[in-house]
Order: sequence, then C-alpha cells, then structure tokens
Amino acid sequence: MIAFRHFTKTFGAHRAVRDLSLEIGRGEAVALLGPNGSGKTTTLKAAAGLIRPTSGDVIIGEPGRPASDPGARTALSFLPQRVAFPESLTGREVIDFYRRLRGVDRGAADAALKLASLNGSSGRAVSTYSGGMVQRLGLAVALLPSSPVMLLDEPTAALDPDGLCAFYGVIEHRKAAGQTIFFTSHQLGDAERLADRFAILVEGTLAALLTAGELSDRLASRGVLRLRIEHAPPDLLARVRRLSPDASHARDQLIVPGPASARPAVVDLVRESGAVILGLTAEEGRLDVFYRDLVGGRS
Repeated sequence: MIAFRHFTKTFGAHRAVRDLSLEIGRGEAVALLGPNGSGKTTTLKAAAGLIRPTSGDVIIGEPGRPASDPGARTALSFLPQRVAFPESLTGREVIDFYRRLRGVDRGAADAALKLASLNGSSGRAVSTYSGGMVQRLGLAVALLPSSPVMLLDEPTAALDPDGLCAFYGVIEHRKAAGQTIFFTSHQLGDAERLADRFAILVEGTLAALLTAGELSDRLASRGVLRLRIEHAPPDLLARVRRLSPDASHARDQLIVPGPASARPAVVDLVRESGAVILGLTAEEGRLDVFYRDLVGGRS
C-alpha cells in the first residue's frame, strides 16, 4: 500500500532522507522511529504527497500511483505533527467542514467523534480546548474518510492518559478493519504496543527494519539479571563471566546482562559457589535501550 523506492530528499545542501527503500502492506502498522532531524516527518510528508522526491519514487495504493498524484491522495488520511483549527468554530463545526470536504456522510462524523472521545466537548469552541483535545480533534478529522492508508505524525505527543486509551482503541479498530497505518513516534511504548514492524531512521538512512518478533528477540538478549548476594568467593565474578562476559559486581550486587535463557545457569553457579542469594530481580530488555544503542552506532 506504501512503497518507497530509493527515495531521497534534499533541501539545498542538506540531505534529509537518503536512498530509502521500504514497502508497507495492506492492514500493516509500521512505526517510523528515529531522533529529531532523522527524516521521519520528511518521509511521512512524501507519502502524503506534500513534498516530491529529489530522486526515487513514493508509490501509494493498489494499483500504485505516485504519492503526488491527486488520485493517490484520495487513498490517504493524514494527521500532521502540529494541527490547528479556527478557534471560533466548535469541534463539531470543524468536523462538519472536513466531512463535506472529503464527501462523507454525517454518520462517519459521529463515528469519528466517538472514536476520538470528543463527544462530550464537540459543541465547545476550539479556543477552549487543551492541546490534547486539539490533537484528538485532529485525529477525528483523520478518521473521517474510510481511506485504506492512514499517516500519523507524532499522534500521541499531546495526549493525556484518556486520550492515549482512545487512540490505542482507534488504531486497533482500524487495523482490524484492514487499514494500513504508517506513523512516527517518540513514545517508544506506543510503537511497541501498536506496530507490526519498526523502521528506524538515523541521519536520514534506514538503520534497521524489524518485525515485532525480531525486535522481541533483540530485546530478549538485552535483559539484565540482578542478584543481591553475600559471602561471595573471590573468583565468583570470573566464573560468572564465562557465562556472561559483561557481568559486573558492585558492593553486594551481581549484575548479569544477557538473554533470559542463560539465567538459570547463572543462579545455579552462584548457589554452587557457596554465595548466599538475598534477592533477585530480572529486567527484560527495553526498546529505548536498543534504540539508543542503534542511534549511537554501538549496535
């Protein structure tokens, strides 16, 4: 449904995105991650047809059309990173304007307001809305058409916990209906919860493309076992390092990074050494740690 084929975009001497090739299938949710300035918004705007490639192609829909083709845009719904609406209008009036613009019926407007949890405030002027409520209104606008592709740029940036719950429900509902969703996020928990695949941009280059299962495997290898011990023999750390070379010992704590599958052997070794285990915690690998490693060039 979305295909970037050697997509490159430059602004003067600055190359925002370099030779990006990525395909996103029907009903798939893909999260685009990366630090500020990595090219995420440029990539999303190219998919929306708002900017044209310097070289390469961006293709939308089935059959595929260039993203800049007006026909391709009818297959899209786009939520930009920053949304603004006339403050004198009510939320309902804003929705009604975009409803007529996109040629959808009133039932779709009611459904969009309900999914975005704006029913209770749709009669109020936008000037009275908080930042999170404006973001929810933008989401309701994006939900109006039943387009096969939805593009979301930092959709959860201003949402409160209630708004997050509403957003999660919307995305899960639309995925179940077969809609393709391509979104950027700095909230890594959102990406873990919603995405089928993760594309990570670093300095405009695709640094990693992982399925949810592949990411899970990567994270599993980045877990940490922490053992609080006493009466440890002098050679215990050296023995543990045969199982986990990066193990360390600080005061009464033995810190053992590595996959969960290696933990039983470490615990057995510590017990057999004569050390007493006073406490034990196991931390699973986290996406933010993997992300920092990748961005830092250490992965």
